[in-house]
Amino acid sequence: MTYVNRAVTDGPARFGFIVSRQVGGAVVRNTVRRRLKALCFESLDSVAPGDDIVIRALPSAASASFADLRSDVEKCLTRRTR
Repeated sequence: MTYVNRAVTDGPARFGFIVSRQVGGAVVRNTVRRRLKALCFESLDSVAPGDDIVIRALPSAASASFADLRSDVEKCLTRRTR
C-alpha cells in the first residue's frame, strides 16, 4: 500500500516505511525495509520533488522476491504520483 502527500516545499522527496510485526520477526522486517529503501532509491527519478511517500509492507512482502517487490513498488509509484 502506498500513500502520497503532495508537499508545498521544493525539497527532495521523502520516503517512509511501515513494516509491522505481521510481516515477521525483526530480521525479516529489517530485510523488507532495506529492500524497499533500495527500490525507492532506484525509482527516485519518477517521483516529484517535495512529495512525501509512505509505503506500508503487507505480510506477503516477507516472502516476495526482489523482482516482485520492484514491480509492485514501481506500479504503486506510477499510479500514485500521476
